[in-house]
Amino acid sequence: MTAFSTETQGENQDTRLIPLSALQHYAFCPRQCALIHNEQAWAENYLTAQGKALHERVDSGEPETRKGVRFERTVHVSAEKLGISGVLDLVEVETKTGRLKPVEYKRGKPKPDPMDEIQLCAQGLCLEEMTGQTISEGALWYMQTRHRISIVFSDDLRAKTLATIAAVRELLNSGQTPPPDYGKRCKACSLVEICQPELLGKRDRSVGYVAGLFGE
Repeated sequence: MTAFSTETQGENQDTRLIPLSALQHYAFCPRQCALIHNEQAWAENYLTAQGKALHERVDSGEPETRKGVRFERTVHVSAEKLGISGVLDLVEVETKTGRLKPVEYKRGKPKPDPMDEIQLCAQGLCLEEMTGQTISEGALWYMQTRHRISIVFSDDLRAKTLATIAAVRELLNSGQTPPPDYGKRCKACSLVEICQPELLGKRDRSVGYVAGLFGE
């Protein structure tokens, strides 16, 4: 067994800890993060359904060892010092060295923004705090491209991850939801009907325009 438990760790998680998923949501869109984690809004579409099915397949697998690597699935982790917690899709454990590597499964394809890398790095930070081991890298596997990408937890990525954790904590503590910022990413968001970014964004701009006209 490793220094973490896949069965009992999650039972004792502090509900005040920030979910790892919130970091990815925030990096994608702070408004989406607030809608999900402050307002408890959620909506299923074909994208989220595919993602859910993918994770169910991954999580249903039993632990196994192949070619000197043990595969631990559905690993509950938490880092109380950082204030984050979550469930990892997969942790690879080198049987000779005990070295750990988190692996995150994604439905789509690699993204231009580092939202997935930030979530993965946060997983590594959790493992570091729990085991005392330095986690130097992880991996992202994308269903759409069926391609695995190794991610090095560089100083720059660690800094971005810590900054995101701090920003999410501030957002969740405020209880506020940022105004919409309509863009291309909105088309891929399951909350687009709830958020209505195009409509509300135009409304916000018109309010500012009218206020400017009358010097308000």
